[in-house]
Amino acid sequence: MSDTEERRVGIVLVSHSAAVAASVAELAIGLAGGGAVAPVAPAGGTLDGGLGTSADVIAAAAASVDRGAGVAVLTDLGSAVLTVKALLAEGDELPDGTRLVDAPFVEGAVAAVVTASAGADLTAVEAAAAEAYTYRKV
Repeated sequence: MSDTEERRVGIVLVSHSAAVAASVAELAIGLAGGGAVAPVAPAGGTLDGGLGTSADVIAAAAASVDRGAGVAVLTDLGSAVLTVKALLAEGDELPDGTRLVDAPFVEGAVAAVVTASAGADLTAVEAAAAEAYTYRKV
């Protein structure tokens, strides 16, 4: 792995459903195109496989994608946001440079993964994901 690949921003996709998190991760990775893809980890469901969110699942996912360039965390629904905010407030559960990104879950995930895969920094990844709010479908 080259130094550039090692320093890519990592992406964590937090959903109440493990299947949804994994599917959105698969979609975003697939749409990122060829070449090196930023590290992406789904963090869906509870430890026992149920619906919900788990601080332990989220923390493990963030650690798995941390390459020293920051970690962007995107969430699906309200309590996922609260769980990530609680982890960030604790200060030692998530890698340094972890940010909760305010973005639509699917479109934001695709934008974040594509941008991170291009080697952008965390601020640019966050901006690209947030910009997905402006995507119009009609």
